[in-house]
Amino acid sequence: MLSQFLLTIAFKSALSVGKSVIGIGSGSGSSDDDDELLPTPDIPDLSDPITGDPSEDLNPINEEMFSSWALFILLFLLIAALWSSYYLAQRRIRAVHETVLSIFYGMVVGLVIRLSPGHYIQDTVTFNSSYFFNVLLPPIILNSGYELNQVNFFNNLVSILTFAIPGTFISAVVLGAILFIWTAIGLDGINISFVDALSVGATLSATDPVTILSIFNAYKVDPKLYTIIFGESLLNDAISIVMFETCQKFHGKPAKLSSLFEGIWLFMTTFTISLLIGCMIGLLIALILKHTHIRRYPQIESCLILLICYESYFFSNGCHMSGIVSLLFCGITLKHYAYYNMSRRSQVTIKYIFQLLARLSENFIFVYLGLELFTEVELVYKPLLIIITAISICVARYCAVFPLSRLVNWFYKAKSNGSTTNASGSTEEIPYNYQMMMFWAGLRGAVGVALAMGIQGEFKFPLLATVLVVVVLTVIIFGGTTAGMLEVLNIKTGCVDEHDESDDEFDIEAPKFINSSSSRFGSSPYSDFNAQNAASSSRAELVPDFPPLAEEMENEFNASSPRISNVQNIKESIGSLFKSDSQWFQTFDEQVLKPVFLDSNAQNSVNSKSPTPNQNGTFSPNDNSQ
Repeated sequence: MLSQFLLTIAFKSALSVGKSVIGIGSGSGSSDDDDELLPTPDIPDLSDPITGDPSEDLNPINEEMFSSWALFILLFLLIAALWSSYYLAQRRIRAVHETVLSIFYGMVVGLVIRLSPGHYIQDTVTFNSSYFFNVLLPPIILNSGYELNQVNFFNNLVSILTFAIPGTFISAVVLGAILFIWTAIGLDGINISFVDALSVGATLSATDPVTILSIFNAYKVDPKLYTIIFGESLLNDAISIVMFETCQKFHGKPAKLSSLFEGIWLFMTTFTISLLIGCMIGLLIALILKHTHIRRYPQIESCLILLICYESYFFSNGCHMSGIVSLLFCGITLKHYAYYNMSRRSQVTIKYIFQLLARLSENFIFVYLGLELFTEVELVYKPLLIIITAISICVARYCAVFPLSRLVNWFYKAKSNGSTTNASGSTEEIPYNYQMMMFWAGLRGAVGVALAMGIQGEFKFPLLATVLVVVVLTVIIFGGTTAGMLEVLNIKTGCVDEHDESDDEFDIEAPKFINSSSSRFGSSPYSDFNAQNAASSSRAELVPDFPPLAEEMENEFNASSPRISNVQNIKESIGSLFKSDSQWFQTFDEQVLKPVFLDSNAQNSVNSKSPTPNQNGTFSPNDNSQ
């Protein structure tokens, strides 16, 4: 059968000399001869396995072959992106980021595939929004919520919510209005309604700071600026998706004033319910770990935690809510409560599973974006529309960042009577150079491309091509110049966050051995790792700049030792509601929530370590496996 199949291909190739299309237009006699040579009726008589008619179904054997080649190409690009990341890190090259190289690799390979004969591989590697939302996006959101520095996040909650909710709305409306006016002129032959223009504005209001934050991590940028940009981007993606879905519900309907209030109600309802779903599932995991002995089986424990987290995403989407919002707050709640009920091995395993999946997904997404520029055959490029849109997102970002920054500065100045200064020495909460950096960090990402796939109407593909090109341009231009902008704007770098330490007890090259840990916490069930650390204590002396854990924790314990009555705590929390963004919640959390969701051993460990809740993985190992 294989020999017949190969003979068929060779025969068709010989007949193709002097013919414009293989097997078509050769006359009835030639067609009958071809029919006799077909090995099985599974292969259509007018379809070649390599350059066949796209409308014809492919033989299952050939389909598997082409799928394998497509996956091979995608994995090869992913390997190239990760190897480039290693090379850039080794050479300390910060001017070029791995995401820019990932897009470039995808563009080169996408162009080769586009120019090659055939269409099956091209169809397979084309960007699929279903794969993006169901496979690639959840690990990134979950890891972001789990790794979130909650102390910094809640301390800057007012700024984050201001830029995430009103900022995203302002950006979407400004961008949508500009596109609506431009398309109404008719120079590009495109005429869209205001609702559709607002949908495009929502897609391009989803910022993607993967490149920016990677550079921020390398330069150790001020944690306040890092946290505001990071927190805004997390909520921004979710809000953009909810706004886009809300706009799509009004597609084809006349815009009315009542539609505005209806849209705001749908948005607030979706966001609130999605948040509650994520928090409830995170608390459910904490209760399961507290009231069972599953921590004795770390492999099963880690698998169940991961699967239940994903359930929050798909359950929320199934209920027509926002899976991103649910998964984000599920990750935050998981780290805040369930983390302390896990076994030590599950703590380390979950951390690195989330990081591993997120890293693979991020690189895969940027490779996908590069491929999409050439493999999507239905795209229609409108140069003027692309230029206007690129300029419009800068205008929209400006309108969102600078006025709201002034509002935030006014709020904090009124609260503190202008008597406080921040880390940069300015009396403003967000100084001007930070505002410029936030403006520069507003590059767009794959969320916008995936949302653009859902645009309806006859002008879907010109709008999709515009979104795709603008996203790639922002990543290359803004992402590629971030390192230079840090120096131009004189942004404070080299900052070491006191809460930004790893909770991993396994250091690869220079393990930090702490003599006093055993006396402080007792013997650990993982004595093999302690023995390895003791055996390598001579290497640990090469890292002298870490303070002794017992002394550090003793100081923290002494600082948190004064206790006041419950009534005084309640009065303090009410009185300080407008003095601190998170103090009122910390008091309620310590007195009510943690006793309910943490077992006694974990609660005692948390209370003895820190006066504040969850410091993003800075806690020392605790043994909950017994």
